[in-house]
Amino acid sequence: MAKIMIIDDEPAMVEVIVTLCREKGHQVFPFNSGTKAVEQLDNIQPQVVVADIKMETMTGFDVLRHVREHHRQTAVILITAYASVETAVEAMKIGAYDYVTKPFKIDELQMTVQRALDYQAALRENVYLRKELKNRYRFENIIGTSRKMEQVYNLINKVADTDSTVLIQGESGTGKELVARGLHFNSNRQHHPFVAINCSALPENLLESELFGHKKGAFTGAVTDKRGLFEEANLGTIFLDEVNSMAPPLQTKLLRVLQEREVRRVGDNKSAPVNVRVVGATNEPLQPKLRDGTFREDLYYRLAVIPVEIPPLRERLEDVPLLGHHFSQKQASATGVEPKKIDPQAVDILCHYNYPGNVRELENAIERACVLCEDDLILPGDLPPHIVSEAQGGKAEQAMAAMPVGQTLDEFIQQQERGIIEATLAHCGGSREKAASMLGISMATLYRKIEPKNKK
Repeated sequence: MAKIMIIDDEPAMVEVIVTLCREKGHQVFPFNSGTKAVEQLDNIQPQVVVADIKMETMTGFDVLRHVREHHRQTAVILITAYASVETAVEAMKIGAYDYVTKPFKIDELQMTVQRALDYQAALRENVYLRKELKNRYRFENIIGTSRKMEQVYNLINKVADTDSTVLIQGESGTGKELVARGLHFNSNRQHHPFVAINCSALPENLLESELFGHKKGAFTGAVTDKRGLFEEANLGTIFLDEVNSMAPPLQTKLLRVLQEREVRRVGDNKSAPVNVRVVGATNEPLQPKLRDGTFREDLYYRLAVIPVEIPPLRERLEDVPLLGHHFSQKQASATGVEPKKIDPQAVDILCHYNYPGNVRELENAIERACVLCEDDLILPGDLPPHIVSEAQGGKAEQAMAAMPVGQTLDEFIQQQERGIIEATLAHCGGSREKAASMLGISMATLYRKIEPKNKK
């Protein structure tokens, strides 16, 4: 059921429209004066306003202008007995959803109202989805409190709301696309398309067509004109993942796009302008490719206006407890259950593994553990066996190498525990209650482990 406001200075017409709308179960608010109706807009908050154009003191166009200025989410349908092209153009120019000509058919008006309601529902869903996307790709969701990740945060926060080309460098699984989407959804381009493509996933000829489009008849199978992804991403952002795999001829064409800000479809002799922010990503260092000539040096410098280096997880193991908790929460949200806590011994094992698959491997490990866990606590036995065996095999060597001479094993363990607790406290904004819950320990245990012992 929707709220619908009816405005017409002819009482008989108001009565007809009210009856039609109530037949569909809507809540109807009739008015014989545009001025009085506008005064009640804030109180009623209708989804749809149906107004006659020709009224004294305040016309339907006046009502429409007021609604567009103060209630942009409300759809306005205008009714007129004097239909003309000029009237239709004026109505649409001001922002009417539609207009209906008197005399109208019953089902015509009812269908127009329903279409307006469907349109408003789609707009609300679109706004909701955009908010969800922006929340999902907030920079705060790129988890980590390590020094290296702090450097990444500071850099991407500075460059997000610019048009500078960014080259994200990092191993597979480090979260390069998450950073790219964060850059887009925290920029002034956020209401325009974000288009992503993996440049290693397609052969050269198909990749060229995907990126730049083609004209009908440009090659066998090109039966229609096709827009490329650069045109699809106009006003938004295009993310070129694994750009390091791009063949030299395509590198030349990409360089021209970056220089001239225009694209030419395959088989076309004309170029079209595009306004696109380019974010590239590479999973290997490009310097060796520059030296052997397999990647153009001029393209590299065009792409790497702002280079962003994402560290591998093995270089920021102090972030593992926070990431583990984050992935447990994510899995709980996906399955509709309470999030699993991670046993301190399991956390310790996770913190002693090198993660060749980086953050993606840790996420998979936590998802597996959440599925296999028999209660609300993830134990070492719930973790992938290869992580447990490799972590335990390397712990003794790491401990001996890291433990200063003269420090006992108990002192060393206390030091490591304190480091993990301090990192978790920082992530929780200093809240000891939240930190204890995240670590799966009691408040008493947390206090005991962080408070210095009294000297005798």
